[in-house]
Amino acid sequence: MIPWLLLLPLPVARAAEVVGVPPSLQASYAPSASGSWKCLDGSKEIPWKFVNDDSCDCPDGSDEPGTGACPNTYFYCRNEGHTGANIPSSRVRDGLCEPECCDGSDERPGVCENICVEVGKEYRKKRAEELKIQKTGAKIRSTYVAFAEKEKKRLEGVIQTSSQEITVREKEVARLQDIADRTESLSAAELEYKKESPLYQSLLEHRDALKSLQREHKKHLEREKTLSEILDALRTGYNPNYQDMAVLDAVRGWEYLAGLPHINDVGKDASAETEDDEETDSEPEEVIPEGEWTPVQLEKDLPKLLKTDYVSLLLEHDEHVSTPAEGSMLFELSNYLPDALIPQYEDFKDTLLGWMETIGVIRPSVGVSTGRCKATHAQQALNDAKNSLRKVEKEKQTAEEDLQKISDSITFGPQGEWKKLDGTCLEKDVGDYTYEVCLFGASKQKPKKGGTTFNLGKFSSWNPDAEPGTPEYYEKQMYTKGTKCWNGPERSLLLVMTCGTENVIHTVAELEKCQYQFTGTSPALCLPVSETNGGAQREEL
Repeated sequence: MIPWLLLLPLPVARAAEVVGVPPSLQASYAPSASGSWKCLDGSKEIPWKFVNDDSCDCPDGSDEPGTGACPNTYFYCRNEGHTGANIPSSRVRDGLCEPECCDGSDERPGVCENICVEVGKEYRKKRAEELKIQKTGAKIRSTYVAFAEKEKKRLEGVIQTSSQEITVREKEVARLQDIADRTESLSAAELEYKKESPLYQSLLEHRDALKSLQREHKKHLEREKTLSEILDALRTGYNPNYQDMAVLDAVRGWEYLAGLPHINDVGKDASAETEDDEETDSEPEEVIPEGEWTPVQLEKDLPKLLKTDYVSLLLEHDEHVSTPAEGSMLFELSNYLPDALIPQYEDFKDTLLGWMETIGVIRPSVGVSTGRCKATHAQQALNDAKNSLRKVEKEKQTAEEDLQKISDSITFGPQGEWKKLDGTCLEKDVGDYTYEVCLFGASKQKPKKGGTTFNLGKFSSWNPDAEPGTPEYYEKQMYTKGTKCWNGPERSLLLVMTCGTENVIHTVAELEKCQYQFTGTSPALCLPVSETNGGAQREEL
């Protein structure tokens, strides 16, 4: 029986694990056949007994994973029943129970109680609740993504339709431009013909005559001003003792013509002037016939009259005389006809008017559109076509910009999930204020009992400290350039959000003066569970 027992395989003794080393590196901590061990960076070989002897021998500190002897190294806590964790080696054997090491392995035996079973149970319960929220939020997020895809297809359709419509409208604009150019040419020729009318030529002659009179009138006014200055100087400076009757008559005549008081032959003091002024007869007021202009009107209104647009006046006159007399049954009959008969009536009216022109009953301009009207209508049609073209081009440009925002990862997320929330407003009541943020818009502080509403800023960017496209990038929104605080900076807002089943604000805080922070949740941040837990989960022992 004994030889048979010797054939049984002997159990292999499990090598003792080195304290403070993670499972992934345990294989590297084994002595050689000679009883030595090489540092992990390969720089030095030391006796195996030097490992975890509380003395740093390796340059990289790898010989002391379970003590705090080497700086800038880490201690691994196994935490059986929970998840393993690394802590800085400086916290090992410091007499404090680290929460990351629920098994108490960072301290000497008996110092810290092993509570990993309870901690692991609570952690798994909390993690299960988080996963439940994440799964529910991910389903809601998928509807946001579906909305973005639908919106992208709609915008692509708008762009395609707009492109086709632009091509058609460009051709229409070119056609109407040609018509307007030819009609304008004909209208200009007709206008030149109308300018040959005696009425228009007479108006131009009257205008030229008025301009000439105005010019001569200004000359006379200048001369009169100069003459008055000369006579005023003579009146106040001549010597009456010389008995020069010619000068005296000239002064008296000027005083009468200008309505000035007589200067005393001997004294020229103010009292004498006042007495003579009372004796001077005032010049009778001139009576202006009705319709004629006063001097004030000549001074103010004549320049305006001379600037009259006589071409427009001619065309207005032509349109006036071409308008049928009030009560003309032929032109008012359409007001009494059913809408279905109006086209036939218009054709009959045009035919009748053409026949009446041919036999000389009416003038050619009566009842028909003149060249100017045709040109005006052609230009109006061209302007309408250009406006329509610009409108379609604007719609296409807007659609292209919106599509670009949904397609890139910077504005509305990697899958456009935030497009659904563009303009969504969230509110939170805190004290006497209601705080509001409209995503991608503006944020406000609104008083509940009346008063001034303050702007806390407008959306400016996502998280500036994270890489675009990463989950962390979409966890923060920056709102800047709000209303300036009294003796302080401009108001600003940092919106911090996490995964949740609702779009809601949970807390409002003023971290510093006029610098606010909102925290909240949104399903847009709930990635599918497979994207967040696959292969990257922490090891649970």
